[in-house]
Amino acid sequence: MAGNSMPPAMILCGGQGTRIRDINEVLPKPMVPIGAYPIVWHIMKTYAAFGVKRFILCLGYKREAFVEYFLHYHARATDITIKLGKNGNITYHDTSGEEDWEVTLADTGDNTMTGGRVAIAAKYLQENDTDFFLTYGDGVANVNITALLEYHYKHKPAITVTAVHPSGRFGEIKLNKGLVTGFHEKPQTEEGLINGGFMVINKTFLEKYLNTDPDLLLEQEPMRRAMKDGQMAAYLHKGFWQCMDTAREYQLLSNLWKKDKAPWTESW
Repeated sequence: MAGNSMPPAMILCGGQGTRIRDINEVLPKPMVPIGAYPIVWHIMKTYAAFGVKRFILCLGYKREAFVEYFLHYHARATDITIKLGKNGNITYHDTSGEEDWEVTLADTGDNTMTGGRVAIAAKYLQENDTDFFLTYGDGVANVNITALLEYHYKHKPAITVTAVHPSGRFGEIKLNKGLVTGFHEKPQTEEGLINGGFMVINKTFLEKYLNTDPDLLLEQEPMRRAMKDGQMAAYLHKGFWQCMDTAREYQLLSNLWKKDKAPWTESW
């Protein structure tokens, strides 16, 4: 599964990320840089390493930061010559190493919740996109994207999440033979598995469990209903996974990148 046969990846980039505001008051969290590149770029590079070329970014808070970044992506990636005057033009030098991505910047509303964002951005899926990847714009991992997709195809649920082992603070999930049998938002326990993003969604999930209500949270009623219907599977990832919710986590990721020890880059 490579090249254009891979489904597109949708990335949730619309939240404000209040817990990391001490790091950056200006940029939305997915645009906070790890090294010279925003964390959303790192996530996209991971998917691209497995052949994903189409991306749909669900934007909201300060969407102009994403628009400005990707509109000027060529200029950032290489040397340029600008000819001024009436017949002016721009020459981009040596673009051979650039990413051949198609990036759709979808405005899904400043205050829309995750379920509503996915439903709104789904209009940019192509007719033959029976499945698509979905993840959060603030977490990196060395998930084998091909193996994740094959797992999803094998079990044929409406949604497959990637289950990871972090410290507490997140929504805990319980498994039985690959199917999710329990889903609890932000439990007090520091044990168990959580939904680490890196999901695969079948279009039936859109039709049955989602709508464009701006108050619809993907992680609550839609996932719980899918779970009760036996339509929510989990791919167990035992490797590296890290979100960037706090100043400490930002520093951790930045240091790994700076020391050339970033596990999420191993497939690049």
